[in-house]
Amino acid sequence: MDPQAARELLEYLRTCYPILLLVLFVVAFVANTMVVARKANRQEAQNVGPGGRPLPRRSRSDSALKKTQAFSRTVKLCFNWLSAAVLLTFLADATIYVVHVMVARSEQWWRGQSVVIYIVGSFFDYAVILMTLLDTTPSPTPAQLVCWSVAIPIEIVILTTSLSFYTSVHHEPTVGDPDGGPLRRTITFWESMEVVSNSVRILLLFALVLLYTCNSFTFKSHGGQTHRGANGASETTGLLDSSGAENGHANGHAYGSTNGAARPEAKPQDPWVRPTTMPSTSWWEYLSGYSLFFPYLWPSKSRRLQIVVVACFVLLVLQRIVNVLVPIQVGAITTALAKQQDLNTFRVPWLEISMYVLFRWLQGGQGLLSSLRSSLWIPVSQYSYMELSTAAFEHVHGLSLDFHLGKKTGEVLSALSKGSSINTFLEQITFQVVPMLVDLIIAIIYFLVAFDVYYALVVGISTFGYLYVTVRMAQWRAEIRRQMVNASRQEDAVKNDSMVSYETVKYFNAEQYEFNRYRGAVSDFQSAEYHVLFSLTLLNTTQNTVFMLGLLLTCFIAAYQVATGQQPVGRFVSLLTYMAQLQGPLNFFGTFYRSIQSALINAERMLELFREQPTVVDNPRSTPLFKCKGDISFDNVEFSYDVRKPALNGLTFRCEPGTTTALVGESGGGKSTVFRLLFRFYNAEKGSLRVDGKDVQDITIDSLRKHIGVVPQDTVLFNETLMYNLKYANQDATDEDVYRACRAASIHDKIMAFPDGYNTKVGERGLRLSGGEKQRVAIARTILKNPRIILLDEATAALDTDTEEHIQHALSTLSHGRTMLVIAHRLSTITTADRILVLSDGQVAESGTHEELLAMKGRYASMWRKQIRAQKAAAEAQVLQDRAERIRNATNSDDSSSQSDEDRNCARPAH
Repeated sequence: MDPQAARELLEYLRTCYPILLLVLFVVAFVANTMVVARKANRQEAQNVGPGGRPLPRRSRSDSALKKTQAFSRTVKLCFNWLSAAVLLTFLADATIYVVHVMVARSEQWWRGQSVVIYIVGSFFDYAVILMTLLDTTPSPTPAQLVCWSVAIPIEIVILTTSLSFYTSVHHEPTVGDPDGGPLRRTITFWESMEVVSNSVRILLLFALVLLYTCNSFTFKSHGGQTHRGANGASETTGLLDSSGAENGHANGHAYGSTNGAARPEAKPQDPWVRPTTMPSTSWWEYLSGYSLFFPYLWPSKSRRLQIVVVACFVLLVLQRIVNVLVPIQVGAITTALAKQQDLNTFRVPWLEISMYVLFRWLQGGQGLLSSLRSSLWIPVSQYSYMELSTAAFEHVHGLSLDFHLGKKTGEVLSALSKGSSINTFLEQITFQVVPMLVDLIIAIIYFLVAFDVYYALVVGISTFGYLYVTVRMAQWRAEIRRQMVNASRQEDAVKNDSMVSYETVKYFNAEQYEFNRYRGAVSDFQSAEYHVLFSLTLLNTTQNTVFMLGLLLTCFIAAYQVATGQQPVGRFVSLLTYMAQLQGPLNFFGTFYRSIQSALINAERMLELFREQPTVVDNPRSTPLFKCKGDISFDNVEFSYDVRKPALNGLTFRCEPGTTTALVGESGGGKSTVFRLLFRFYNAEKGSLRVDGKDVQDITIDSLRKHIGVVPQDTVLFNETLMYNLKYANQDATDEDVYRACRAASIHDKIMAFPDGYNTKVGERGLRLSGGEKQRVAIARTILKNPRIILLDEATAALDTDTEEHIQHALSTLSHGRTMLVIAHRLSTITTADRILVLSDGQVAESGTHEELLAMKGRYASMWRKQIRAQKAAAEAQVLQDRAERIRNATNSDDSSSQSDEDRNCARPAH
């Protein structure tokens, strides 16, 4: 090959090789991550629990991802060392060139700019590849393999072209002239050292590709199985497998047992546990989980807001243009002033200064463009908040009873409040992070075009170092920050739970205990906060150090070029201005990366809320129940809250329309479960539950509940007026309807005796009312709803005997033509029921009317005798108490009379 053509080919290859390798690796790495994440998500979509609920995401050590981690620790260590050796070959090249420059200083030997690009750029590329080998799991991946495979032929071409050039007659290169040095007829010592280094690099790349190919083939030939030790742990999974095992043991079949079978001895876990560590997923998997929020962040329902978003993007592009024009204008002003000084003329560059001020007025966070963009974005941000907050509120209300029984109210409120930080996620990504990355790319291109490649290399590498240090330290700080966030949530939970349980705290004089508990929660939060703030200071110092090293190198290069006359002094000022301007986005990246990370961490709890699915939902075949007769039948129904103890065990009975059926029995016999299944809080596991001959699972939940009225044992009221709480059952009811319902529940006269009547505020959860008053309000609400089926859960338990008689009469009137199910512990309240069911261990032990059950002399008769004896004893005790009270009063009266006689005797005058 002609020496001139060989030299030109070498320069071209050495210049393009690092750029090609970097672009190829980034594309391959992102593509591989997305493919792996899609496979994992596809498998997870098949893992669903009861009611279609997706099982919690397992760590990447599980399922299909185990198969991608095909390399043992020893093999992976070989990859790391081989990759490090490739880096050392470029260091060797750099050392050879530096020593040659020092030795041949008199000859002004210099290989040229393409070699600098080749060595520095390639070193940077392979350093990035090595970082991904060390930081990512599993690794290596096809992304690294693609880069190694593509690098081999390019390195071979560079080596053969170099040999062809070095063995031919050629001139040694000098500074500014590639053909200005001594003439060489054969390869020199320095050139032979360079060839040896290139040859070693090619051999190392071949070893990397061969090692990957052989291990992949071995892995596939064994069916994706890796070697396992005596303890059953995979040699390739390491600590990840142990964490997966812990998850399996801790959470039972639902959280990662290998066979997915339910174990009777498995202990049920909290369905909504608080995360304490970063999920073991790739960045794409982690971020793709938040795609659930995107429909709420993007204004898909408003064309006007979409136009506003486009306008904001236009302003964003204008800001990027202005950011480039400002340093150029500073350089132009400096150059103009320097020329006037050299020519000893007087002319003020008014136009250049005016343009600079105009650009500065438009630039920056306080500039006109940014302010205009922020103003336009306000309705978009409000839209996101409205959509996301209401969706979360509706979703929590739509979850089934099993979630609400296991949740902590303080935790849910904290998740909803702190999860709102995701509302600013779109704005932060769009107007802070993305513009910062664009500014960095523009900076590299600007330095490459306006200055030369050395500036672009320094800025590019220092920028990457800055970002890498920021991300790595932020990942380290993420665990610390997560601890602080969890401590803050715990503080909120303690505070909220204590406020909600205010009455209980007072009952047990536990104020000091609650104070100490809250003080401990605040102390834990402050301890975690200290570590977060200290690590932040360390991060800022490290960031500034990395950036200053890059600034030092660029200033050295610029000062040298200005001193040698290669660049005007205005270019040096432009460089300093642009570097100072570049530091702003980098600093913002650190700030906004932490802000976004914080938003994502805070939003994790809301994301988990959205991922929670109701276990009781309408079937696709469900139809509304427009009319209801009230015919209820349980046919061999089985149900359990915990697989270790069934709640209903083949329960069978029927309630005919218009009849009253009472459920009695010991606690835990399944009485409340009957109500919950009928109201569709849960689905029966076996058997069928029918209303008017239709299975309840074939009836829409909303239509079924419209025909059922419930009077719970513990009535909870809103902290509103009595009228508000009463009309809650029927918003269309008139005041007269409310009055009639309250009269039927024997509460109207009591309400009218209140100073504010029906406008009386009932207090938090209705605590300002007595238990009997709350229960009568609940009965009035049920009467106002006018349902076909009525469920009474010990509706008269909190009432006195007088009021109970009124309520029994009202319920007797209400029950005409309606089906009534009553849970009763006081048997005297159900003696007139059409049928009484005695439940025991989830089955009907006895059935009949009051007289029939007494005649059986079984469980019911025994319960009746016990209550009669208890009532008789209570009545006798009351009689004795009344008699003692009368005697005490009479004694006190006699003592008072005696004392009065003595006082009168003492007051008489002596005769």
